[in-house]
Amino acid sequence: MSSAVSSKPSANDPLLQLSVHSLPAADQARQGLDQRTRRGRLKMLLVWLVCAAPVVASYFTYYVLRPQGRSNYGELVAPRSVPTDGSLAFTDLQGQAVPAAALKGQWLLVTVAGGACDAACEQRLYLQRQLREMLGKDKDRVDRVWLITDQAPVRGALLPALQQAWSLRVSPEALSRWLQAAPGQATSSHFYLVDPRGDWMMRFPAQADVNRVKKDLLRLMKANESWDEAGR
Repeated sequence: MSSAVSSKPSANDPLLQLSVHSLPAADQARQGLDQRTRRGRLKMLLVWLVCAAPVVASYFTYYVLRPQGRSNYGELVAPRSVPTDGSLAFTDLQGQAVPAAALKGQWLLVTVAGGACDAACEQRLYLQRQLREMLGKDKDRVDRVWLITDQAPVRGALLPALQQAWSLRVSPEALSRWLQAAPGQATSSHFYLVDPRGDWMMRFPAQADVNRVKKDLLRLMKANESWDEAGR
């Protein structure tokens, strides 16, 4: 019949056009996903920068923006983190294991010697205690650490002065993965400075000048006071 309506849809049918052209293209979907991924990564980077900024700024202030003519006495070393994978095992004087991660969270002034502790060792332990006291209000931001590299018993006469210090036994082979002496020197010749992240970052000369060591410590405490607080 000539008046019959054809069931075949027309190409100009608006319903057909809507059903086809209103669907988002696959490449547009991928672009949207890529944009969201980039935004997420940017946000993570910004969070990391905000957290790291105080530490980075304090190091930059101390090491880069120093006034001309002023130099640090201690030798700066490439920061080396205390191994926390079990390769560096500590025990206290009672033989109890102390995880390496427990050393993090505080500045550490470290000395190394055998348990017998000869006269030179006693002198370093005394100077180590004096240096911490010289820091005045900042002394609670620094812990004293004596790393004992053998199983020799510690003389009872030394114990009262060690009550507020870490006295930890460690094998010299394991310790070498973290702290190292200057060429030609014994490990026991130096004071070592470790930052609150557990990174060894400075080594003081053998037979160090205590006043110059104190100046370095005071400068570091000043440079980091905005983010480092006493205690762990």
